Amino acid sequence: MTQNFINQKERWFLLSTLLLIAVIVAVDLITDSSEGVVIWHVAIEGSAGALALAGVFYLLKQGIQLKRALRNERKLSAKLEQEAQEWRTQSKAYLSGLSTLIDAQLTIWGLSPAERDVAFLLLKGLSLKEIANLRETTEKTARVQSMAIYAKAGLAGRSELSAFFLEDLLPERAN
Repeated sequence: MTQNFINQKERWFLLSTLLLIAVIVAVDLITDSSEGVVIWHVAIEGSAGALALAGVFYLLKQGIQLKRALRNERKLSAKLEQEAQEWRTQSKAYLSGLSTLIDAQLTIWGLSPAERDVAFLLLKGLSLKEIANLRETTEKTARVQSMAIYAKAGLAGRSELSAFFLEDLLPERAN
């Protein structure tokens, strides 16, 4: 759908103005016809009134279409939100189990509680700066802790840390 650049107040102002113009032209046409004004003058004024009415109908039609589109978007948004909530509910048990297994592996690697926190934040995809801000430490501390995690786990970096826990989640590729 094309983007609508006219806001609600502007739309009502234009609608009112065009309607008022159409009424004024209609009154003028009635007056002119009783006074015997030349036909070309009446035709020009009639055309102006017709254009004003066309603008009124166009704005009304556009407003109705906009309301219908908004109603459809709200329905879709509600449906998607419901689907997301259902997924979160269904996956909560799985994620809790995965979290427990990850924590157990981090303990096996001998990570300190602070390093375990950093490892979880790394797995969530946070940057070292974000981790430092969240944990109220310096970025250098977050970097040192992340290096300690990789060393204790025997991994080369963040991508290997993520792959260690997530590669088995991917479905097998059919040959």
